[in-house]
Amino acid sequence: MAANQTLQRRQSQLTRGRLPSYAIWVVVAASLILGAAISSLVGFSVVGWAIITAIVFVLAATIVTAVAEGERKAKDKLVTFLVYGAFLIALIPLVSVLWTVLERGVPGLSYNFLFTSMNGVTGAVDNQAVEGGTPVLGGAYHAVLGTLQITLWATLISVPIGLLTAVYLVEYGAGKNLTKAITFFVDVMTGIPSIVAGLFAAALFTLLFGPGTRTGFVAAVALSVLMIPVVVRSTEEMLKIVPNELREAAYALGVRKWRTITKVVIPTAISGIASGVTLSIARVIGETAPILVTAGFASSINWNVFSGWMSTLPTFIYYQILTPTSPTSPDPSTQRAWAAALLLILMVMLLNLVARFVAQIFAPKTSR
Repeated sequence: MAANQTLQRRQSQLTRGRLPSYAIWVVVAASLILGAAISSLVGFSVVGWAIITAIVFVLAATIVTAVAEGERKAKDKLVTFLVYGAFLIALIPLVSVLWTVLERGVPGLSYNFLFTSMNGVTGAVDNQAVEGGTPVLGGAYHAVLGTLQITLWATLISVPIGLLTAVYLVEYGAGKNLTKAITFFVDVMTGIPSIVAGLFAAALFTLLFGPGTRTGFVAAVALSVLMIPVVVRSTEEMLKIVPNELREAAYALGVRKWRTITKVVIPTAISGIASGVTLSIARVIGETAPILVTAGFASSINWNVFSGWMSTLPTFIYYQILTPTSPTSPDPSTQRAWAAALLLILMVMLLNLVARFVAQIFAPKTSR
């Protein structure tokens, strides 16, 4: 009996001066009610209700914590609530964008949209679809193919150059003047506007092949200018965090440096490298200005990346919004633009999933 009383006394001392677990939820409920009342007085709206409720909750929870647990705990709770609030505020634009794109883009996704081009689709066709209530004809098949081809060639150009540059900077160029120069130019390239990259590629191919040279490959070169610094920077940071003990162990076994890099260093950092490559692809897959300058715009399918104008999803969206197929009935063009935007987001999400899958396959195997 005495032991039970002693145990209860110790538990009471440990929990003294602490808010019960349900106290915060009581404050949340009271804040919701008070926020709704104040919001109704000034004109009720969901956004206003949420803002007022958040303010009331932060103030009330801080005051309650200060009374029950003291000033130190109250300050800690205040900072915690502010961090959570900042996270939710940052999350609102993302959720809003995703919701808007899903709401307006899903109705436009269809077999016709995914597997037909805009070849032969005129304003009269859109007017007939609006007047007759028939499905909208014309799709983004040619733009999807153009996006995949241009992005693929840009990746083939950028990844080897960026990877080899990062390997030189980390493994071979420590303390050299060339390393400092490369680092400087990579920093400069990271911040250049995308239109400058497009103008550079257009001027380069105009100098080599004459004026008016617009092809998908020219666009790929322009995008590679934007991708290379991202690949270099991300790969460089991943290679730097590989422990030197791994390199030294390989050298101690008599392994050559190039083989140590290919068999030890790169496999150890492959997860971060794959994420960096995916980030660079996501950086350029939505570019519009350099594509317009270098590849133009086409309404039909072009399988040859080295000849003829080529369309991508960003330029498809741009033209559907800026110059609707039917100026008197722009709704079909708007529907196509939102569907293409949703398709572009899905492609970026798929790229992230592929990068994670690749990282898991090539990551070094560890034993328990």
